[in-house]
Amino acid sequence: MSCGKHHKSDFDSCVCDAVEKILAEQEAVEESCPTSCFSNLLSPTTIPGRDTIPFLLFDKKGKLFSAFGNVGGFADDAACFETIFFRVEALKYCCATLSLLRPVNVSGHTLSVCDPCQSDFFGLEKTDFCIEVDLDCFCAIQCLSPDLVNRVAPGKKHYHG
Repeated sequence: MSCGKHHKSDFDSCVCDAVEKILAEQEAVEESCPTSCFSNLLSPTTIPGRDTIPFLLFDKKGKLFSAFGNVGGFADDAACFETIFFRVEALKYCCATLSLLRPVNVSGHTLSVCDPCQSDFFGLEKTDFCIEVDLDCFCAIQCLSPDLVNRVAPGKKHYHG
């Protein structure tokens, strides 16, 4: 599963380093660790969804990486979707298990999003759909606000249900 050359050490790439740090911060929140480098991103941890730092990955040509979730519509009541938004679940030797974050509009309906500035994109929902990636295949990562995850529209209690 390699498209790039392997580095001398496990984390000799800036994308690997960034994903390793994101995973450590997510795990620190899950363990209620009060101090961390990214604590300002995930504080306060009492807000639902604040255990996730969503991010975008860019390939070596500068294009956004995307993946598909719920292909065939068998896993839940939502439709198949394409997403560019991810959450790191596990990391070993620069290979990561990423969960797909489902893009939704303000009404909570699933979107297929290939552009983070798409006008009807409102927020993200965590899913159980995962993909394995070789982080050596990417040259850039962009972290996004944790507030995008489980974002609630003004006047609504919960946007997806």
